[in-house]
Amino acid sequence: MSCAFRPVIMTFIAAAALAEAVAEPETVAIKASGTAFRVTFADGAVRRGTDLAGTVLMLKVEGTTARIRIVSVVPDPEDKTGAVLLHDFRIEESGAPLCEPGADGKRFGFPLAGRTAADGRLLAEDDAYEVVCTSGAQGKCVRFGYHPWENGPHGESMRDYYNACVRLVRADYCGDGQTWTREGSLIDLWDNIGIRRSTTLKNSKFSFEAGWTSGGSVCVAHTRVPEKLTPNSLKMSCPRLAHVPICNEKAARRAGALLFNRSR
Repeated sequence: MSCAFRPVIMTFIAAAALAEAVAEPETVAIKASGTAFRVTFADGAVRRGTDLAGTVLMLKVEGTTARIRIVSVVPDPEDKTGAVLLHDFRIEESGAPLCEPGADGKRFGFPLAGRTAADGRLLAEDDAYEVVCTSGAQGKCVRFGYHPWENGPHGESMRDYYNACVRLVRADYCGDGQTWTREGSLIDLWDNIGIRRSTTLKNSKFSFEAGWTSGGSVCVAHTRVPEKLTPNSLKMSCPRLAHVPICNEKAARRAGALLFNRSR
């Protein structure tokens, strides 16, 4: 099945404070564990995941601190591992959803440990976490099975696969954080470790686009949205790609690609 992606990524940096609707002991630590919050109180009590439904967080949203209520926390029905929890975040003052709707019409999000660098990579950072929405590339890549807090089936770092997926979804060919896709673009993605497999092998409307690592594309057969970025413009923006004469799955594998995709 091909998927449509929203190119606008909504990321919110979580502040180090939390308030409850009812009196609670003082909070001494808030961390992200997988896609769940883990809150430790001064009396030693710990609450995590679905236990935090109804909690009000103080989040820094686009530079402004806001009270954000976790209305509900539910397991992701699309995730067979049970590792992904979907949070319904609402702005306390207005009741408006924090996240834009995804392709499924749902407005969910979840926390991720680490910090997103200026070039778009999620970096490991002690005691840091961000809240991402499922309508954006970061949330989508977690739901695809690329869990940055885990190791892969052969011990490989899933953070690298997660970052490669974010590059792929955003069409960030040069690996500089610049997106070259648009809302509604259809893509099919797969990897070299069997987490996702291609679904468009017999669909002539899709053709190989690129191979991807956490640093961007290793080669590009065609740009996803030529009206936004032509192949010649890409080669000028990213000279390393100008020296790759052939781009197909075999060539991308030789170049060290972790993920691959087709697009129309």
